[in-house]
Amino acid sequence: MKLAARSSTDIVSVIETKPAKNRWKKILNNYQLYLFLLPAVIYFIVFHYFPMYGVVIAFKDFMATKGIMGSPWVGFKHFERFFDSYQFWRLIKNTLGLSVFQLLIGFPLPIFLALMLNQIRSEKYKKFVQTVVYAPHFISVVVLVGMMYVFFSNNGLINSFLLILGLEPIAFLSKADWFRPLYIGSGVWQETGWAAVIYLAALAGVSPELHEAAIMDGASKWQRILHVEIPAIMPTAVILLILSVGNIMNIGFEKAFLMQTPLNQPASEIIPTYVYKLGLQQAQYSFAAAVGLFNAIINLILLIAVNKFAKKLSGQGLW
Repeated sequence: MKLAARSSTDIVSVIETKPAKNRWKKILNNYQLYLFLLPAVIYFIVFHYFPMYGVVIAFKDFMATKGIMGSPWVGFKHFERFFDSYQFWRLIKNTLGLSVFQLLIGFPLPIFLALMLNQIRSEKYKKFVQTVVYAPHFISVVVLVGMMYVFFSNNGLINSFLLILGLEPIAFLSKADWFRPLYIGSGVWQETGWAAVIYLAALAGVSPELHEAAIMDGASKWQRILHVEIPAIMPTAVILLILSVGNIMNIGFEKAFLMQTPLNQPASEIIPTYVYKLGLQQAQYSFAAAVGLFNAIINLILLIAVNKFAKKLSGQGLW
């Protein structure tokens, strides 16, 4: 009996250690690939995981002289202060308004652009169009906002043209009503072409035999787009939609801050700009950390919810 029990435990231990040995053997055999991966791992550990320790100051009255551990614990005091603030609903409205409209307008356009580019048969013309629509992506945010000032300022090209036509100039950059259209429109112009790249890559993987079979069945070009190309890019679109919704509260800080003026602030003040002003300009570190943590939690909840919904609806998800 003792011998049988001992042999059974030996077998279990061998089974448990064998996968581990095989795993380490595979790592040693492919160590070059893991060395390429190492810089990315170090980057995420240093700049993404290690700074998460500082989130604890959201629950403390942080004082630089006492450090993070020495500062007094106050619990949810800063969160309650933010929820009771008169700016809370305005910040939520502005942030969600920009993000949702940008998603509704900016997400489907790269799909349409990719489908149209895929129909171009002239390679030279196709490359020319691709270069033209990709180019705005490489313009920095500062240069983009500078271009907007050149076009839309009181003495800009648009208002000069309106004056020539005998019309009244429009204060595009000063009116709160114009902030959202300018922000979303410039983002769509800058990123649509670049976002279409991944859909073009998905379309390139569609087997020509599917198109040939559809043509043999008498399908028109629109029917082939509807029944061959769109189903081919749908898994990619679902994944990108989940990532976009999960990042919906992290709207670009730089452009909003550069476009912000005292006159359009009722529409341009969003959570990222609010956190920047509190944390760096007013040195309210704990309160700014609480607002930022609240923003991150909302993103996490949306990411999990949309992933679950997409998996039930289409069978596609991040996990």
